[in-house]
Amino acid sequence: MSVVILDFGSQFTRLITRRFRELGAYSVILPGTATLERIRQENPQGIVLSGGPSSVYDPGAPHPAPGVLDLPVPILGVCYGMQFLAHEAGGEVQRVGKREYGKADLTRYGGGLFRGIQGEFVAWMSHSDSVTRLPGGYEVVAETEDTPVAAIENPVARRYGVQFHPEVVHTPKGGQLLANFLEICGVARDWTAEHIVDDLVEGVRAQVGDGRVLLAISGGVDSSTLGLLLARAVGERLTAVFIDHGLLRLGEREQVEAALKPLGVNLITVDARAEFLGHLEGVADPEEKRKIIGREFIRAFEREAREHGPFDFLAQGTLYPDVIESAGGLAADKHGAANIKSHHNVGGLPEDLQFKLVEPFRTLFKDEVREIARLLGLPDAIRMRHPFPGPGLAIRCLGAITEEKLDILGRVDDIFISGLREFGLYDGCSQALAILTPIQSVGVMGDGRTYSYTAALRAVTTDDFMTAEWARLPYDFLATMSSRIVNQVHEVNRVVYDITGKPPATIEWE
Repeated sequence: MSVVILDFGSQFTRLITRRFRELGAYSVILPGTATLERIRQENPQGIVLSGGPSSVYDPGAPHPAPGVLDLPVPILGVCYGMQFLAHEAGGEVQRVGKREYGKADLTRYGGGLFRGIQGEFVAWMSHSDSVTRLPGGYEVVAETEDTPVAAIENPVARRYGVQFHPEVVHTPKGGQLLANFLEICGVARDWTAEHIVDDLVEGVRAQVGDGRVLLAISGGVDSSTLGLLLARAVGERLTAVFIDHGLLRLGEREQVEAALKPLGVNLITVDARAEFLGHLEGVADPEEKRKIIGREFIRAFEREAREHGPFDFLAQGTLYPDVIESAGGLAADKHGAANIKSHHNVGGLPEDLQFKLVEPFRTLFKDEVREIARLLGLPDAIRMRHPFPGPGLAIRCLGAITEEKLDILGRVDDIFISGLREFGLYDGCSQALAILTPIQSVGVMGDGRTYSYTAALRAVTTDDFMTAEWARLPYDFLATMSSRIVNQVHEVNRVVYDITGKPPATIEWE
């Protein structure tokens, strides 16, 4: 029994599943165009139609397969999903001229979806089209100042729609609304992290069979947890390889070896710094950097496969935000989410890849992986470590990369991260990083004039890494970090702090 979310390309589709799982309900995402037979295989007790970038009147606008809307289960439409429900039932949807984006207050709300909710209801809106005429059997159960039809329902047919996104953190009471929908569906709320681990292990065993697995490991929480999971699933048929590409944090190679070898991980360390930096020489475009690094990762593993193999599978710790932000996500058709960035795990693989990919975490968020890590016994020092991108410092060193710039950035980053730990601020941030910008400016140190680099510091807080707020670090701390950096890293004479959220920015600068 499950709730099936049909994905029509919203950047937030996966968050719906995440919220349901947080509420203890098993849920899965299928492409918006999944067949009726495929949906029935999940034995759904409820269906959610996600948001998406299309208009219901667009030529070729995505829609569920014939028969899906006739299933005798409750259906909830979110944003585009609500518009589609209303349109298909005979209502009218129009572009009314005023787009509503961001936080909005519901001026009135009621009905089954809002049962038990009291007080102010702040909703996150993101739409241009609106329902302007209701289909028969439906009633308006919520509105805002700019959107007279913010939520609708047909309690007899058990069809519901909300124009806003209840799944995002910017809709604080959205979780209660989704819980009410689960109650309407009668879904058992017994889904736990233990279930996830069991399912992942079974899935890996079914995919791998008797094959051997080569794991790309970095020492971060994703790949370390994956190593433990794969060891449980396939045992000695797993070989973990750590590639030192020269783009690591200061002292990271030694930290990785010291952290993982005592845990019994069969770890092979490969020094590939010369190869990576050689291919990256003179490359300034961030997408090209990512593709080069992705390609060279695979080439390095192919060399290791020939030496230590044969291997049948390449395992990667790809997470859902990597997938959804690398074009298409789980929509699996032309209506996928817009491409925000390429990721070396999903966007930069060569066409002649010699391995089959094993990516057990590609439907999970970071916090879900951390919980799995806890169950598998990974120490907190690794489990609670901030994310670090596969391309490493390459995408934090803006412009063309040189060994000198990487050395500068590594020292700045180490001072910042060490400072966060020293001042007890590290665990309060979801991710923190330093960026070496190509900006050079005039400064004064001692009695001399300098013309040196500007370093940027960034720290964010987030629950899901799909949206994020900049961390409100104390001014005294930032002043201390600035002083330490310019005094200890002589190539830097100016430090700035990034106060931009996601959106409109991404967490990384490139």
